Amino acid sequence: MKKDLTRYRNIGIFAHVDAGKTTTTERILKLTGKIHKIGEVHDGAATTDFMEQEQERGITIQSAATSCFWKDHQLNIIDTPGHVDFTIEVYRSLKVLDGGVGVFCGSGGVEPQSETNWRYANDSKVSRIIYVNKLDRTGADFFSVVKQVEDILAAKPLVMVLPIGRENEFVGVVDLLTRKAWIWDDSGDPLNYEIKDVPADMVDDVETYREALVELAVEQDDSVMEQYLEGEEPDLDTLKHCIRKGTGDLAFFPTYCGSSFKNKGVQLVLDAVVDYLPNPTDVKPQPEVDLEGHETGNLAYVDPEKPLRALAFKIMDDKYGALTFTRIYSGTLSKGDTVLNTATGKTERVGRLVEMHANSREEVESAQAGDIVAIVGMKNVQTGHTLCDPKEPATLEPMVFPDPVISIAVKPKDKGSVEKMGMALTRMVQEDPSFQVETDSESNETIIKGMGELHLDIKVDILKRTHGVDVEVGKPQVAYRESITKRLEDSYTHKKQSGGSGQYGKIDYVIEPGETGSGFQFESKVTGGNVPREYWPAVQKGFESSFQKGMLAGFPCVDIKFTLTDGAYHPVDSSAIAFEIAAKAAYRQSFVKASPQLLEPIMKVDAFTPDDHVGDVIGDLNRRRGMITSQNSTPMGTRIKADVPLSEMFGYIGDLRTMTSGRGQFSMEFSHYAPCPTNVAQEVIKEVKEREEAKK
Repeated sequence: MKKDLTRYRNIGIFAHVDAGKTTTTERILKLTGKIHKIGEVHDGAATTDFMEQEQERGITIQSAATSCFWKDHQLNIIDTPGHVDFTIEVYRSLKVLDGGVGVFCGSGGVEPQSETNWRYANDSKVSRIIYVNKLDRTGADFFSVVKQVEDILAAKPLVMVLPIGRENEFVGVVDLLTRKAWIWDDSGDPLNYEIKDVPADMVDDVETYREALVELAVEQDDSVMEQYLEGEEPDLDTLKHCIRKGTGDLAFFPTYCGSSFKNKGVQLVLDAVVDYLPNPTDVKPQPEVDLEGHETGNLAYVDPEKPLRALAFKIMDDKYGALTFTRIYSGTLSKGDTVLNTATGKTERVGRLVEMHANSREEVESAQAGDIVAIVGMKNVQTGHTLCDPKEPATLEPMVFPDPVISIAVKPKDKGSVEKMGMALTRMVQEDPSFQVETDSESNETIIKGMGELHLDIKVDILKRTHGVDVEVGKPQVAYRESITKRLEDSYTHKKQSGGSGQYGKIDYVIEPGETGSGFQFESKVTGGNVPREYWPAVQKGFESSFQKGMLAGFPCVDIKFTLTDGAYHPVDSSAIAFEIAAKAAYRQSFVKASPQLLEPIMKVDAFTPDDHVGDVIGDLNRRRGMITSQNSTPMGTRIKADVPLSEMFGYIGDLRTMTSGRGQFSMEFSHYAPCPTNVAQEVIKEVKEREEAKK
């Protein structure tokens, strides 16, 4: 049966930590009849916060999906995390949603994470409604938050309601379109309300704001605007049509208010979702791309009759197996279908399809364009992979994930858990693309990388509780390098005689700094056969194996050139092994004479800060031996780019958030190696020697 897609709304609820997203979702589920008893976040009983770690901390860690109905419309809702370490969840949810509800705290206003989420929503061109929550709180001010939305987010709020009463006297809202007051009693039941006339002391304000609303709305339609300028006010349906168009075009954002905890105001937000947010057919179709990521010109039209195009946007492990959350953009997906994963080139059979309600599920036989469902038991699908019709393959635009900014070393407390930890980490990486694992080839440590200290703290907790692996957490070592600064001509003779045939090899050579990035280089300029050609590879091997370990602190070397210029051999005692030993000893002899130096990894740091903290952030980067390379203003703050040594960046995310009241963010990636200042080099060499002594 073909569904009426105009009655679908795929929406996300996003906000800063503690603005009340999860509480608002609970109220929506209660009002739509999906749940009968409201669970509170502070009791650890919210429907969509089902992980132990979420219930303990009172925060949302992973986005949860649920479906419900309001006024004959199906709402597929995703409740997303607010903490900055989990913005990956917000990003990938916004990527597959058609609309969103941005929740702001009435007293906290536009907080740091609100800005990040707003930027993600702008990037994904998602239509949004604004809901100012917690108006019953001390210090809550609806109009102040509206002003912050304009100033900080550079967005245009369209005020749709006015609050009745302030702080603990907040009782309801006036709907500006209908000029009616919605007033709730104090029973805590969201259904106990009355619709009355506007309170006498608010009539003037209501008319002022209503006029501003109508003027902004009619700008979306030239013919309606013309009639309005001629003195003819549009009827309610025409106004709603204009508001819907403006919301879809991101011209403005309908703005509501209430108190979810006190069950006041949520009905009007639900009405707005149905009236103003787009259905799957309203949204611009997803572009199809080739395997290199270039657009092919084809689009995935939202139509159940077209070939299947679906995007896996989240993998979640639970007791029943892997769940692959999938947004279907076109076509129909049924139980038992075989689908092609364009990323792997392999086909997989769809075993079971389920509609999720937080961590419980309802099995369905099929799903079609516009649906968000979970597929049970897919083996090779990862976040961002496209599932399609094997007969008509196509790829959807993949997701781009930010690189991790912090890393720690982990090792299991007991040796028997090594394999168990490896398997657990593999599954965790599949679930969360912003979490990465690698083995340090030099120290053999397992390094886990993530978006912040809380992110990695949660991962260590999941390793322990979900997978039963207790780990010791350490600090990873910075990967220093060694090189030389001076050209040196030298000679070395290896001679060993102990009865019978001996060992003999003499080499004359030049050791000198190479070009940046050249690594190890070897050349032979021997003429006249003083060192026979068959021994040259042995000399090269001796130098190259020594090159793996510098003489200052044992770190690998970079950018050194060795040139064999002359030497001598013995017809009986010379051999490849003799010349290899000569090269190794020559390296040790000459490295210390060629002014060696320690090199440290320099990171390209990209920091984002509100304008009023720019001086603090730049000063702090300078203190970390950073070199500022650029500084650019944006409507929402300043981006500062700098080159900073990696050793100075540990713990930076915490310091940045402290300096910027939690509003700063940064990303970093490796840039190049540069010489360490003498005092830093001495400290590193001392630390290495102490570590080696401790091992003995």
